[in-house]
Amino acid sequence: MKHIFLLLLISIGLLNCKNETKKQLKTPIENAHIELKYAKGFSVKDLGTHKILEIINPWPESEKQYSYVLIDKENAMKTTFLKNEFDGILINPINKIVVTSTTHIPALELLGVEQTLVGFPGTEYISSESVRQHIENGNIRELGKNEGLNTEVLLELNPNLVVGFGIDGANRSLETIKNSGIPVIFNGDWVEDSPLAKAEWIKFFGVLYGKEKEADSIFNKIEKDYLEVKQLAQNAKTKPSVLSGAMHNDIWYLPNGTSTEAQLLKDANVNYLWSDTKGSGSLKLNFESVYVKAKEADIWLSPSNYTSLEALKNGNENHTMFKAFQNKSIYTFTNTTGKTGGVLYYELGMTRPDLVLKDITKICHPELLENYEPYFFKKLK
Repeated sequence: MKHIFLLLLISIGLLNCKNETKKQLKTPIENAHIELKYAKGFSVKDLGTHKILEIINPWPESEKQYSYVLIDKENAMKTTFLKNEFDGILINPINKIVVTSTTHIPALELLGVEQTLVGFPGTEYISSESVRQHIENGNIRELGKNEGLNTEVLLELNPNLVVGFGIDGANRSLETIKNSGIPVIFNGDWVEDSPLAKAEWIKFFGVLYGKEKEADSIFNKIEKDYLEVKQLAQNAKTKPSVLSGAMHNDIWYLPNGTSTEAQLLKDANVNYLWSDTKGSGSLKLNFESVYVKAKEADIWLSPSNYTSLEALKNGNENHTMFKAFQNKSIYTFTNTTGKTGGVLYYELGMTRPDLVLKDITKICHPELLENYEPYFFKKLK
């Protein structure tokens, strides 16, 4: 395990080099912090010989922040770090990586480094055609489930890094991997509170791979396209009312007014009927309260995981009482899937909010994007 050997070398001379090390760590270069316009969950400081990556908000209401050193082999031989000062030391370049969420896949692909992916939990959920080719060729191993990774296979793969995500940090598998000497970095893109903030986490992967300029360029294009569609939507002459979610076990789940889903609807210039609500997570309402407010809604977006009008009717007969159901004005992303059934929206939607906003704008204001074909959303049949 080469990287473990290097980590041991970094620790040698710890006591003898303490003062020298402190000087090295406190010598930032000009413009040391990498610019982030929207994302608040991580930060990066460039110290010349190495970078410091801090994960500020790995999961909601996290009380712990994580700090990592990113350094190449040459500088690693010259530098020592104080024990317990960092949560991990990553030796560049990355030749093998394991990620644990499909939302991580697009960044690897956009940066042209998907060939470094060697393992993933639940490969059947991956929709990317290029990554699926690597899976079919045997270059990416199946690692089981995210909450119970196959650590035996993962340790055999011996990646340079595992990018995990957690709801509260309590993942035994990730702790086992970390204790084996393989760095584990938590990715908190899903915690961000705006579509562009989530998309900006491509810069996180840009830093890991030393492709900061490429990541910055990709994000700038996504941001530009998003803001252009947002501006275009303001020209709409009508503002259709929108319902979202569906019933499950007598509870109707739908986005609260401060969610990223609600922000997308706001930027598409529609009347989301629960835009004035606040909170974390989804709203949980009874049927009566939803029906009173949304029975005349013009459009119904994202009716949970229902894939047809018949399935929606069978799920709960009350679904048929809405005007949007009767007019067949219901649109879903669940029917846009990859080769093995993975929902493309769950993989790519977070990285490409510009496409999501275009879809919603096309559905709600078709006259503004006459020649555009929705990428994720399709009318429920």
